[in-house]
Amino acid sequence: MTNASITYSRYAATDADEMSRLLAEIFAERDPPAVAVGLTAVEFETFVRLYSGKAENEGLTVVARSAATGEMVGALLAEDSGSEPPAGLETLSAKFNPIFDILGQLDAEYSGGRARQRGESVHLFLLGVARGHAGRGIAQQLVAECIANGQRKAYRLAVTEATNKTSQHLFRKQGFTERVRRSYQDHQFEGRGVFASIADQGGPMLMEKHLG
Repeated sequence: MTNASITYSRYAATDADEMSRLLAEIFAERDPPAVAVGLTAVEFETFVRLYSGKAENEGLTVVARSAATGEMVGALLAEDSGSEPPAGLETLSAKFNPIFDILGQLDAEYSGGRARQRGESVHLFLLGVARGHAGRGIAQQLVAECIANGQRKAYRLAVTEATNKTSQHLFRKQGFTERVRRSYQDHQFEGRGVFASIADQGGPMLMEKHLG
């Protein structure tokens, strides 16, 4: 899809470098859990790159580019909720472990131990828009494009873990509803309140939207 200034398209292998750098810079700088544990852009880029093969193979990820310059200005990394995680997660910085822990608790409560089936739900994973392009509706359109793509592929649900108040508001506007929540203030990882510094964000939510 194209509007007057932004073009939206499905992720291609040639997008890997730009998307990895873009999302890494955004999340290391602005995502509350990443900031709380001190993740660097380099560490986060390693994480995003692990998902580049899945993004290409599954065809669920959407990127936004400036129609004038071709520069990538936003991306929404998405995956099939029932697919296997990429290889190499065990090589990531240990700083990720508290984040995996709190988000894993969300997912465990939501799924109730039921294994996700491939082709059932789209996991909207990492959403980011370059700072100079914020406030132009790009994030909203990335979510809308991702949902429309999932519907074309006959997915029944879209799910996301919204980690801050801004993203929670954005997903509500797109018709997502809260299913499970955790508290940054109360969460303990290895006996430490790792996320106490971001208690003002409340806590992460697992949200879903029915696509059928």
